[in-house]
This record gives sequence, C-alpha cells and structure tokens, in this order.
Amino acid sequence: QGLKNGPPPESGFQGSAPGGGNFHYEFQGNPRDTFQMFFGGDDPFASFFSGGGGGGDGGDGFGGPGLSRMFHFGGHPGQEEMDVDDEGYGHFGDGHMGGGRPQRKRQDSAVVRELPVSLEDIYKGATKKLKITHRVLNIDGRSTRTEDKILTIDIKPGWKAGTKITFPKEGDQTPNNIPADVVFVIKDKPHSVFTREGSDIRYKAKISPKDATLQIPTIDGRKIPLRLQEVVKPHTAKRIQGEGLPIPKQPGERGDLIIDFDVVFPNQISSTAKEILSD
Repeated sequence: QGLKNGPPPESGFQGSAPGGGNFHYEFQGNPRDTFQMFFGGDDPFASFFSGGGGGGDGGDGFGGPGLSRMFHFGGHPGQEEMDVDDEGYGHFGDGHMGGGRPQRKRQDSAVVRELPVSLEDIYKGATKKLKITHRVLNIDGRSTRTEDKILTIDIKPGWKAGTKITFPKEGDQTPNNIPADVVFVIKDKPHSVFTREGSDIRYKAKISPKDATLQIPTIDGRKIPLRLQEVVKPHTAKRIQGEGLPIPKQPGERGDLIIDFDVVFPNQISSTAKEILSD
C-alpha cells in the first residue's frame, strides 16, 4: 500500500520515476504464497487462535508452531535464553526481541557492617575511607571478577550512634541478581574518659572528702577548673552547659558535660583526724 503512490522524496529511494509522482507499484504475486513461505501456512494468525494444545513439541500453547519457530531468539534455533537488564526486565538472546511477561530480578539483602567512631571524631567530624571487596560482572554479562573499591564516608559532627550510611548496589554482582546495598552503622568507640548520652557526655570525677577544687577535662582537650562550694554527697552530679557534643539539628549548639562525683572515703583515719572531726 505504501508503494502505490511512490516513495516520499526524502526517502532517497532510487527507483522513483523522473519528475516524481509517476511511480506506481502493484504486487504481482499471490499473498497467500508469501505467507506460506514466511509462516508455513496461508494464515499467519491461525496458530494463535486455533485453540490447540501446547506441549513438549515446541508448541506455543495455542496449537501453532511456537514463537521460537516464527522468530529466532538467542544464538541457535530452539535455544532461547533470557537475560535480565539492570531494571529487572527480561529480554531474549542478543536483545533483538523480548517475549512474554517481564521477569523481575530480586535484590539481595543489605550487607550491614558496624563502623566504630571515636567521640573526638563525632565532636569535630571526620572522613573515613573504607575498602570493600566485591564481585563485579565482566563485559560478557555472565562471568564475574573480584574487585576492590574505596568507599568514602563523611562523618558529620554530632552524628548519633545508630546513624546509617547506605551505598546502593555495592554488593556482589551476578547475572541473576540486583546487587545488595552496603550499609554502615555508626557505633561509639569506647572512650577512656567519657561516656556518651545523645549529645551529652559524662565524666566520672573521683574526689576525697577534703577536695575543694577539681580540674575537669573537656572533649577538645581543655581543662575547666571547678571549685566545690557545697557539700558533695555520693552519687551527686553537676552539669556544665555547652561542653558536650554538637547537636546535629541545631547548628552551633552543643550538649552538656555531666560530672558524676565518686566520693572516695578513707578506710581508716588517725586519732588526730578523729579529734578534729569530733570538734
């Protein structure tokens, strides 16, 4: 039908008559013979709607010769292989034609690892470079090789324990899967001086009954003098505002430094001390 009025001028078809518009085409053959040559029958759609049974003879489930006979999937007749692309949809062989319902690939479960971080790094922020080893697909899309990769994590000041950093699809690659996400979970590294409670930090100060002034360390290495002007009972705590860790959602704000007093009493006292205490 498209050739009856001649090809369009922009097609570059060389068989049009000089002057254009005079080209005329008529099909001289028998259309049923043409269908017979291509499809093995004079009705190319009979195999789809004949209602016959499919089965182990390579049928298409509709009583016909099957799509594999009508269209060539893969490298050899009768050898249909479905690949799955990055979006999870199937295609046959070398991708010339997709058939059937798209096949979804499943993503592997996330690979979760703890990342210990010191309180100093939480206070200032830090950059961590971590090397992972994973399998990646070769160019043929089937075989794999082992490859190292460096992942960079920027620790933000004040990040809380339990914060998750996710690197999508950095897990092992195979022809049949969506690679797993790699997830790092922030964990507080034990500290020799402080413990953490959210954005606050706690410091345990050991004192004797006669102590009057203490030097309290801070997370940034300073010393704060603290003069005790009241009676300090066992399990007493004192709070110094703004000497804790940064508060992530409040830029410029910090938590508090909480001092827990551990009053160390002597096991014995001298007679002179007893008299003084008695007085």
